[in-house]
Amino acid sequence: METLNRIFNEDMLAGIARVPDSSVDCIVADPPYALGKDYGNGSDKLKPKDYLAWSKAWIDAVIPKLKDTGSLFVFLTWQHSPEIFSYMKTRLTMINEIIWDRRVPSMGGSTRKFSSVHDNIGFFVKSKKYYFDLDAVRIPYDPETKKARTRSIFVGKKWLEVGYNPKDVWSVTRLHAEDHEREMFPTQKPLEIVERIIKVSCPENGVVLDPFMGSGTTAVACVRLRRSYIGFEVNPDYCRMIEERLKKASDLPLFAIEIVGASPCHCETIPPQAEGEAISSEPVRLPRRSSTKNSSQ
Repeated sequence: METLNRIFNEDMLAGIARVPDSSVDCIVADPPYALGKDYGNGSDKLKPKDYLAWSKAWIDAVIPKLKDTGSLFVFLTWQHSPEIFSYMKTRLTMINEIIWDRRVPSMGGSTRKFSSVHDNIGFFVKSKKYYFDLDAVRIPYDPETKKARTRSIFVGKKWLEVGYNPKDVWSVTRLHAEDHEREMFPTQKPLEIVERIIKVSCPENGVVLDPFMGSGTTAVACVRLRRSYIGFEVNPDYCRMIEERLKKASDLPLFAIEIVGASPCHCETIPPQAEGEAISSEPVRLPRRSSTKNSSQ
């Protein structure tokens, strides 16, 4: 079965064999954190020992899917990131631990410890040949900073014109209840973060795998950025949520949407047809483009 631009309503451990080995440019994984969140099942309620064993199982399952130029980004919290990152370093090369500062307002919180206001994002690669397009995610300097750096020694410097490296602390406000992006999902990640990951680690004709699709942010980001996606999500209600988000995001021509297994979830975006021309019943595939980067495709 074709896997590109499809989301499978099944456990990723049961379905990962659908994805060919060495076919994925970037994996964006936002697994349950074992903090007791309600995802409509017991997936976030494992005991620490069981959670770590499960984490090793899914990590071992997805690594073969990466190309030699591929990267894996995983969202975790401080409770289990040390053990999981340590294990991942036996299988991959760790490039960064990125701190997502959720910019939580300074109000309330614990009186017996410092309030936790960040997530840990592990950035791992399969080889030294990993794809990394820094220019795609540089942050432009504001006019005052550029003016302050107009001394002759800075004239013509590329970094001054294209912007600076985002560094490894990303201050991006979490999605509040009234945010236009917000869905009924307990741990939804902002598009800004997921799009930065995809831009930097997946070429324009590349493939992104999300083994825990959740609210569908990775798929939406791929549609917006013209990448292909493959996803798994066990909760059929979330699959329907993803379908609705993709309908809103996929007004681009020649892009198909298909949720597999979550009956009756199935939709397609069909390009405009010439008058009198029959409409094909086959999903329309995202056209492949030539890459100017070092993709192995």
